[in-house]
Amino acid sequence: MSDRHYLYPGTFDPFTRGHLDILERGLALCDRLTVAVAAGGKSTLLDRDERVELARDALAGLAGADRCRVTGFDGLLVDAARDLGATAVLRGVRSPSDLEHEQAMAALNRVLSPGFEVVVLFPRPELAMISSTLVRDVARCGGALEAFVTPGVAAALRRRFPRG
Repeated sequence: MSDRHYLYPGTFDPFTRGHLDILERGLALCDRLTVAVAAGGKSTLLDRDERVELARDALAGLAGADRCRVTGFDGLLVDAARDLGATAVLRGVRSPSDLEHEQAMAALNRVLSPGFEVVVLFPRPELAMISSTLVRDVARCGGALEAFVTPGVAAALRRRFPRG
């Protein structure tokens, strides 16, 4: 029997309840799951080490958390998948534009790594509107975050954007 090890990559800036939904449902499809936090770039709000720790915190107490790990990665996704021994990549798709982007990325990655597989999950409808960008905007404006992120992520965002 083969080990189904999924890689769930993203910048997770920050890790949202939408990400957690995809992760929980992805766990039902695989034996192990690695959340791979990408380096990001100039536009990321939180540095990668903080994003890794917030993702770990979000997984605390999750059923199946013992089958998950969180790590950072640099470079190409196909290289990270190979280096970590992943058999497939897990992605969440909220909209037609997300789907189009994921299709293009999967095709490119299959050229770079024949046999590269992607498992796409759609979020629960009540979470489909959540994006890290919108969560950062809500935090920046001092809005309530609890519906969108875990308490640890909300606390980190409040530290970043204290109410004046």
